[in-house]
Amino acid sequence: MNEQNPNDEISLKELIEKGKEWFDYLLSQWKIIALAGIIGAALGLTYSFIKKPIYTATLSFALEDEKSGGGLGGALGLASSFGLDLGGSGGGAFSASNLTELFKSRSMVEKTLLSPVVIDGKSMSLAEMYIQNKEWRDNWKEKSALTKLEFLPNANRQQFTRVQDSILGEIYKDLSKSALAVAQKDKKISIISIDVSSQNELFAKYFCEALVNEVSDFYVETKSKKAKENMLILERQTDSIRRELNGAITGVAVANDNTFNLNPALNVRRAPSARRQVDVQANTAILTELVKQSELAKVTLRKETPLIQVIDRPILPLEKDAFGKTKGIIFGGVLIFFLAILFLILKRFFLNLF
Repeated sequence: MNEQNPNDEISLKELIEKGKEWFDYLLSQWKIIALAGIIGAALGLTYSFIKKPIYTATLSFALEDEKSGGGLGGALGLASSFGLDLGGSGGGAFSASNLTELFKSRSMVEKTLLSPVVIDGKSMSLAEMYIQNKEWRDNWKEKSALTKLEFLPNANRQQFTRVQDSILGEIYKDLSKSALAVAQKDKKISIISIDVSSQNELFAKYFCEALVNEVSDFYVETKSKKAKENMLILERQTDSIRRELNGAITGVAVANDNTFNLNPALNVRRAPSARRQVDVQANTAILTELVKQSELAKVTLRKETPLIQVIDRPILPLEKDAFGKTKGIIFGGVLIFFLAILFLILKRFFLNLF
């Protein structure tokens, strides 16, 4: 037999009565709640006027490294087409996954900040542009060490003072914290996208493009450094042997001139010409091999040099994220509305408690 517990029925009645009692209380305070909602809406609307919009510059590029391809790349591509992820050669120092971290490194960001831009006909560095946007110089007027501080375009980073290092460090922290985002959309696709957010539309665009240029130059130079050095060494050796060969050929001609119409009984006089001829043959063989190796080195350099192809560049006007007036009114009104209700509930609860 299922019998209802009288205590449960009483508790339910009490709960309903309590709820009705609280509802009537809040309803009696409707003027305060409505006023709070209006004040909240006004605050939200004011915030929407004060809050500056955030502009986002987006750049995407494809990374093609011929050296990392080949048979293994084809095999991995075939495996991935069947839904198998066998991993890749991601152990390289500059694989696509590590390249995303290179974009956010302090070294690359600081080099980018010292890149020159032209604003209103005046050349300045991106660091100066950032400082102007943040209006930091207004706070530096009373600090003598900072009043004459400036970051010239393409300045020598090694000659910076401790104060300049500190300022660049603060800019780097601000940018890396929320303004700079680098992501590889898919591990199977070598397409990387970069997002730079700023309250200044031009800064977001210029910084995004300059950062890609800096990282691209550094990446290409580093990846092809060994192959380039090897090619230069072979070219110097080739030029040296060519000069030796030209000298040996000239020496043979001089020796032949000196032995012209020589008495056959004096063959010892022909020895210098013979020695020079040997030098010509030896240098010819060495030069032939060096030229062959030099051409192979040029081919290797082309293979070692990666290609970074920009797909999409940031185009003005940039995507804008603004705190709209309607959003401000609704958000502010609802937030203060519920805070007012919570305040009234807590106020009555503590009054009843004491």
